[in-house]
Amino acid sequence: MSAIQNRYEFLYLFDCENGNPNGDPDAGNSPRIDPEDMHGLVSDVAIKRRIRNYVQTAFSNEAPNAIFIEHATNLNKPITAAHIATGGAPGGGGNRTQVNAARKWMSDQFFDVRTFGAVMSTGANAGQVRGPVQVAFSRSLDPILPMDASITRMAVAEKVPGATTMADYEAWENKQEEDKLRTMGRKSLIPYGLYACKGFISAHLAQGTGFSEDDLAHLWEALLGMWDHDRSASKGVMSCRGLYVFKHVGTDSDVTQRVRQSMLGCAPAQRLLDFSGPSRKQTNAIIEIDHQTDLKGSPRTFADYVVKTHPERLPAGVDLLIDGKTATVAV
Repeated sequence: MSAIQNRYEFLYLFDCENGNPNGDPDAGNSPRIDPEDMHGLVSDVAIKRRIRNYVQTAFSNEAPNAIFIEHATNLNKPITAAHIATGGAPGGGGNRTQVNAARKWMSDQFFDVRTFGAVMSTGANAGQVRGPVQVAFSRSLDPILPMDASITRMAVAEKVPGATTMADYEAWENKQEEDKLRTMGRKSLIPYGLYACKGFISAHLAQGTGFSEDDLAHLWEALLGMWDHDRSASKGVMSCRGLYVFKHVGTDSDVTQRVRQSMLGCAPAQRLLDFSGPSRKQTNAIIEIDHQTDLKGSPRTFADYVVKTHPERLPAGVDLLIDGKTATVAV
C-alpha cells in the first residue's frame, strides 16, 4: 500500500487514577514531575512502548506488523536476518545497495520501523530510518501529588545456602520466626492526573518508510485501546480520554497543488495543538479543557473536566477528527 499523502498532528488525552503513569528510575521510580510547577510528565518512550505492545498483541508479532524493538531481545538479530533475506552478507555491512535493501526489508517487516524509525547500524548495518510519527513528553493539566505508600509482602525470596530441594527450604522456613518470612516495601502513585500528549505525523517522511493508511489506522487503534492491554497494579487505572486529530487536506482546486498542500500542511502545528487548559488560558484555541464550574479542590476523576472543541476556529485546509475517524463535530 502507498504511503500517506496528508500531514497530521494530534492531541491525545489520557489519565491515571491511583497509579504510577511513568516512574523515573533516577528518583526511586517515583512518578515523573516537573519540579518547577509539580505537573506530571510521561516520556515519549513510554507512549511508544504501549503502542508497540498493542500492535504486537493485535497482530501476533507477524509481518508486516511485527515489532522490531521487543522486550529483552538483541536488535542485531533481525538486522542480520534482513541481510540474509536480501542476499547480503550474513554478518551484515556491505555496500550502499546491500544496506538499502536490508533497510527496506526492515521497513516492510516491522510496524515500528515504518512508524517511529530506527537506528539499525548497531552491528549488521541496515542504516537508519527517520520515522514519520513522533510524540513529545506528555504533561498533566494540573499539578500532581506523588505519594509513597507502604506495602507488605507476605513472603520472602531468600537464597538459602546449601538448599537444593523443597525439603531443604521447608526445613529452613520452619526455623524462622514468622515476622522474618515477610518483608516491607513501598509503592509510588498519584491519586489522579489527566495528561495531554502532542503528536506529529509527516507525510514526507512517510514516503521513505512506506507508512501507509493501514499503518495510520493501526496507530489510531493502538492509542484508543492500548491501556486496556497494559493493566498492572503499579499503573492503577489508565484510560484514553480523547484523541483529537488534525488532518491537513489543502484548499487548492488543482489536484496536484492540493496534494502538495496536504503533505506540507496548511497551518503551523502550534496553531492547532495549543489548547486552552486550566492553568494555561489560550485565546482562539480549537480545543478547550477546563474544570467543572462546581469543582471543589483538586480533580480526582475525568468527570471533573470539561472538554470542548471549536471546529469553526480551524484554519482553512485543516479538518478535525475525533478519535481518529469521526467527522468534524462540535463536542
